[in-house]
Amino acid sequence: MLGPVILAASRSDRMRRLVSAAPVTKPVVDRFIPGETVDEVLPIIQDLTDQGLELTMDVVGEDITNPAQAEAARDAYLELVDRLKPLDLGARAEMSVKLSMFGQALDGGHELALKNVRPVVEAAAEIGTTVTLDAEDHTTLDSMFAIHDELRKDVPQTGCVIQAYLFRTEADARRLADNGSRVRLVKGAYKEPAEVAYQQRHEIDKAYVRILRTLMEGEGYPMIGSHDPRLISIAQELARTAGRKLDEYEFQMLYGIRGDEHLRLAAEGHRMRVYTAYGTDWYGYFMRRLAEKPANLRFFARSMVSKG
Repeated sequence: MLGPVILAASRSDRMRRLVSAAPVTKPVVDRFIPGETVDEVLPIIQDLTDQGLELTMDVVGEDITNPAQAEAARDAYLELVDRLKPLDLGARAEMSVKLSMFGQALDGGHELALKNVRPVVEAAAEIGTTVTLDAEDHTTLDSMFAIHDELRKDVPQTGCVIQAYLFRTEADARRLADNGSRVRLVKGAYKEPAEVAYQQRHEIDKAYVRILRTLMEGEGYPMIGSHDPRLISIAQELARTAGRKLDEYEFQMLYGIRGDEHLRLAAEGHRMRVYTAYGTDWYGYFMRRLAEKPANLRFFARSMVSKG
C-alpha cells in the first residue's frame, strides 16, 4: 500500500525539498495545478466555463503557523472573489476552502477560522456564488461541521465535504441530507487509523454507495466527488431512482484527471464541476493527488525516468 507512505511524505520537509528540486516536478505539477496566481488561472476559468464546465477554486496551502498567515489566506480568497466578479459566472465558479488555512489548528482556532472564513463566504454570496468547506483529518471535523452550521444561518448555500472512509460519515450524511445542505462526497485522502476509518478499498466503496443513497434521497444537494467510472454509473442510477433532475446534483472531478470524462458528462447535460487548485504552496496538495490513485504516481514516476 503506497498511499500511506506518500501521505507521510506529504508531511516531510526533506521530501518537500527533494520533490521541489527535481527538474521534472514543475511540468508534472502543472498537470494538477495550472498556475500560482489569480492572473495565471483566470484564462483556465474562462476556458473551462466556455466548454460548459463549472469550477470550484482552491487556493492551496495548509501549513499555517500564525494568525497573520491565516489572514493572508483569507485575503487571497477575497482577491479571488474580486477577480471573479467581472466574469459574471455566478455559481458556475465557486470556492473550496480548508479551515486549516484560516487558522483552525492555532490557539483559539475554531473561533479564528470562523472569523476569517465568514467574510469570504459573504463576499462569495454577493457575487452569486458560494463556498464549500473541505474536510480534513477526522480530528478537525466537529469544528468544521459547527462552522458550517453557523455559516448556513446567514448563507444557507454554504457547502461541506464528507469522507466515505470514516465510520462517522453515515450519521453525518443523514443529518446533512435532512437539513438541506450542499454536500460533496469523497472517498477520503488522509491517513486515518483503523479505529475511525475503513482501510480496505471495497469497504470504502460500499460505504460510498450507502452514503450517496442517503444524500440522493434527502433534501440537500449531492455533489459526487469521484473519478471512479463504476461509482459515477451508480450515482446516475441512484439519482434516477430518487427522481432527481439533472440540475439537482452534480459531479466533481479534479483538474488534470479524466478531462474527457468531464466533457462527456457535461455534454450529457450533467452539471460537471472541475476542482481547480492554484497557488505557490502546492506540495501537500500534489502529494495527496499521488496518494489517491496509483495511476497518478505512475505518471509522475514515468516522467522522472523520461526526463532524468
